[in-house]
Amino acid sequence: MKKTFLLLLTFTLFYCNDSDDRINLTVYNPELTVLENLDNGVSAFSITEALGVASLYGVEYAGGFIYHFDQAAGFLYIASDYSSIGPSSWGDHFDLTNSAEIGAGLANTQQIVDGNLNDNSNVINGLEFGSDDYVFKIVSDLEYQNYDDWFVPSSGSMKAIYDNVHSQDQGNFDETLVYWTSTKDGYAPFVMGFNTNWGGEVFLGSCFNSNGVMLVRKELVAQD
Repeated sequence: MKKTFLLLLTFTLFYCNDSDDRINLTVYNPELTVLENLDNGVSAFSITEALGVASLYGVEYAGGFIYHFDQAAGFLYIASDYSSIGPSSWGDHFDLTNSAEIGAGLANTQQIVDGNLNDNSNVINGLEFGSDDYVFKIVSDLEYQNYDDWFVPSSGSMKAIYDNVHSQDQGNFDETLVYWTSTKDGYAPFVMGFNTNWGGEVFLGSCFNSNGVMLVRKELVAQD
């Protein structure tokens, strides 16, 4: 009789609770990590409301490390090192001035891929690279960490990656490399090194060099 009573009690506790009393995993839980909350579907807005936006930075999520939260558009920006492929070429040499803004890398990357489709051998100071084995085409075609929407970061994004992830001892970035950005001023591209002795600032490089590859993507976040 006692055993039967205990079994009935167990059944009542685990199976007969009102559904309104069940835990809603999509509500921010302070007992879980930021990553656990994100994985449960908790909105980044809820997390930042409780902990501040800096709590998201450096968290490894959705293929890389979070470095920026665009709250107006609802996107998390994520970066990952891809220097394992070795130094990569810029591609064609042609005149282009584009954006340094965080998030502009997607449009910048496409502009440079489109520019490489032209014959740049006869333009002033132009150069035809002559193959698709260049950083922007590689990244545009890439499937990595189960994602295929990568692009090369703008100079503003590269600075944010350094400030919000690397300088906090997070991420997987190589301090021995100079990385391309997708921001260009005329014929000169902006680049950046992650060695702290360089001060974490972008500077003008050369399209004739080969440099490291940084990947970024954006992830639409759940809304409250």
